[in-house]
Amino acid sequence: MTQLSPHPKHFLSDKVEHFTESVIREMTRQAMQHNAVNLAQGFPDFSAPAEIKRAAQEAIAADINQYAITWGAKSLRSAIARQMREWQGIEVDPEKEIVVCCGSTEAMIATLLAVCNKGDEVVVFEPFYENYGPDSILSGAKPRFVSLRPPQVAGAEWTFDEQELREAFQHQTATHHTKAIILNTPNNPTGKVFTRRELELIRDLCVEYNVLAITDEIYEHILYDGSEHISMARLDGMRDRTITINGLSKSYSVTGWRVGWAVAPPAITNAIRKVHDFLTVGAPAPLQEAGAAALSLPASYYRELAERYRTRRDHLIPALEKAGFRCYLPRGAYYVMTDISAFGFANDVEFAAHLVKDIGIACVPGSSFYKHPKDGSQQVRFAFCKKPETLDEAATRLAKLALG
Repeated sequence: MTQLSPHPKHFLSDKVEHFTESVIREMTRQAMQHNAVNLAQGFPDFSAPAEIKRAAQEAIAADINQYAITWGAKSLRSAIARQMREWQGIEVDPEKEIVVCCGSTEAMIATLLAVCNKGDEVVVFEPFYENYGPDSILSGAKPRFVSLRPPQVAGAEWTFDEQELREAFQHQTATHHTKAIILNTPNNPTGKVFTRRELELIRDLCVEYNVLAITDEIYEHILYDGSEHISMARLDGMRDRTITINGLSKSYSVTGWRVGWAVAPPAITNAIRKVHDFLTVGAPAPLQEAGAAALSLPASYYRELAERYRTRRDHLIPALEKAGFRCYLPRGAYYVMTDISAFGFANDVEFAAHLVKDIGIACVPGSSFYKHPKDGSQQVRFAFCKKPETLDEAATRLAKLALG
């Protein structure tokens, strides 16, 4: 009789020892288990625009159900190029500079696999969207983290230390080379929108140290309080060293469609296309056609989108503050990071477990956004991309929270 190996870890890649499954998606499972209001995972609980759902239905009915061109249907690539020109003034060749992927998540890992070698380092601001660390590791690179510091006064911005950022770029030896910086603006989880001055500083460092910028701009249209989204590729000197990642999920409330893209100079695009081809072959064909329709929506759609989310932000934050949270006001995206020190819990994981089981609200422990869990041990993140009645129910349940 064949015996099982007494050391099953022998069969596993060393890479998977360095990260866990998604904490965010685990909190969604716990929300379902405890019948909690899910303010953890960033997906809307309301309908996507009728016109783009109709476009998907029509594409399926028209039998656009087989493989699209591996790197993206022409209609969608043309729409992406048109939108980048209209919104950011960036001219893009849809034939040579765009790869359509299975969501921005695949676009990010395909990009890192295409540009990173073993021993390369990737600069990442923290707190960071949880995929960036594992993506770097899977691509053979090492993430080097630079701290975003929370505001010390109400209404202020998350900031970083310029010298700490410069030192991250300078860390280059015979065996370690800074290959890229991952920049997420508007930012998840903090809601920070990087300013032109901050972007120009990053640009100067990229040029000085010959580093790529990989920008995750999935929340580009979700902005508040007069904030402006500036694509890094739009800055002088960055067009040929920037990979811009985006997708349909957030702007069009279709997180389950998994259609995203990377925009890059031709040589880098060609490399990403090769990786993408053998990762997933291609994104869903009918949903790519619907994506082209989504990207053709008028400017008024995006203004109304941002205003609806601002209303939701301003709905949830007073309820959180009344319950005892210290909230860091987001300028973009649809999350709010909070400080939980007033509740007297040992750490964020214990607090999140109490909140979902005993109060009936799911959040994301802040430690999942940091390399060292202790750095986020008194923070949790809430998503406010929910119906007003969902936020009302959350407010009612928050009233049951007791301060420590």
